Amino acid sequence: MIKFGTGGWRAIIGDEFTKENIQILAMAMVEKMKNEHVADEGIIIGYDRRFLSKEAMRWCGQVFAQHGIKAKLVNKSSPTPLIMYYVEAHSLHYGMMITASHNPAIYNGVKVFTYGGRDADEKETADIEHYIADVTDIPVPEMDYDEAVEKGLIEEIYPINEYLDNILKAVNVQAIRDANLHIALDPMYGVAETSIKTILITARCEVDTIHGRHDTLFGGKLPAPNEEALRQLGAFVVDRKCQIGLATDGDADRIGVVDDTGRYLSPDEIMILLYYYLVKYRGEKGAVVRNLCTTHMLDRIAEEFGENCYEVPVGFKWISAKMTETGALIGGESSGGLTVRGHIHGKDGVYAAALLVEMLAVTGRKVSELMNEIREHYGTIYMSQSSYRFKASRKEELLNILSKDRKIPEFTQEIDHVSYMDGCKVYFKNGGWVSARFSGTEPLLRVFAEMPSKDEAEAVSEAWRVFLGLDHDGNGKNAA
Repeated sequence: MIKFGTGGWRAIIGDEFTKENIQILAMAMVEKMKNEHVADEGIIIGYDRRFLSKEAMRWCGQVFAQHGIKAKLVNKSSPTPLIMYYVEAHSLHYGMMITASHNPAIYNGVKVFTYGGRDADEKETADIEHYIADVTDIPVPEMDYDEAVEKGLIEEIYPINEYLDNILKAVNVQAIRDANLHIALDPMYGVAETSIKTILITARCEVDTIHGRHDTLFGGKLPAPNEEALRQLGAFVVDRKCQIGLATDGDADRIGVVDDTGRYLSPDEIMILLYYYLVKYRGEKGAVVRNLCTTHMLDRIAEEFGENCYEVPVGFKWISAKMTETGALIGGESSGGLTVRGHIHGKDGVYAAALLVEMLAVTGRKVSELMNEIREHYGTIYMSQSSYRFKASRKEELLNILSKDRKIPEFTQEIDHVSYMDGCKVYFKNGGWVSARFSGTEPLLRVFAEMPSKDEAEAVSEAWRVFLGLDHDGNGKNAA
């Protein structure tokens, strides 16, 4: 029942996300750590603001304690990147985070991190699933929580300061202090407010927050910083005359932005802005890594500065692995996650927020002005994003079309080549592309297209929809 996707294990609360399954997963990690002879170093576990997150963290800790493995439990809801940072900084082999990230409120889940603070890759998660299959002693034995604390097998910690200090060392705090910036913050009822606000206030910014209270239903909306969800933030920025509006998803590993005019910036535009800022204004050197659904505008910027742009499958583990391999400067994806060389090996919306504020301070430019500067120099390309639901009975049929039979629609544009690295991506000779792949976290087929014109981007996306006989679940379009 426990299967890992691109963002860890996620399941509906009360259906598959149950105490029994959570402790089966913990037991699998116990056996894995013992067999790898790393049990003595212990494990860190954190949690977000979702329903049952704190309880799930404690249930895991009780299983580890029962088997003599020390569990450090973060005793306040915290950003996912805090756990990744702690795993890396303290040379642990494993950490866990109870979260379903940006999924609907009825979901919860678990992310597993490995040595270096990385997302568990496919090899690691497959290994964990094998250990899960071997758990037969159910319900899993657990130690009483208070007893475990008394014996030192559970330790409650809150390492927020070392995480935030690490970010403050990485950004130009003095430049931010000198800029007297006014920032709007929307943590989307999630865990980011304390972290981002602490950084910004330390740098003498004026910060106004919306949606900061604890709400396990996330205000009745998806805790994802998309265009629809950030309309209120956009209006707030304009009304309060802020320089930028910053938002994060439920567990703070993804960033969302509205500019000084209240306009929503797509994750692609955020990546473009930050890479451009790092190479143009900071004078940094290095390649960029993007997944196959992320804008090729990054390729143009990289080429301009004599750097490479590397394409990888969807899933941040591929981004971080390629960055390590190539020494790339920045890596990110169209879902809103990014990181920069020298920081953690995973997505961090808190760090991204700090870097964006530094960008405003150092350049002295508005976000809208910087985007216009980029478009004037590199041109404009248009992105179309569509999501399609399908009946479970059709999944095998659709998989066969995309991966086995490798059929594609008849496009009017001339095709350059086709890649099956992750789903199907068609590259056109005019520089555009369209990809179709299954979501790793939701029962959706996603189609992304980027073309020289809006009409062309929508047309190649529609060609996939008609070819596969799918109905719309949602659709968003933007230009980069």
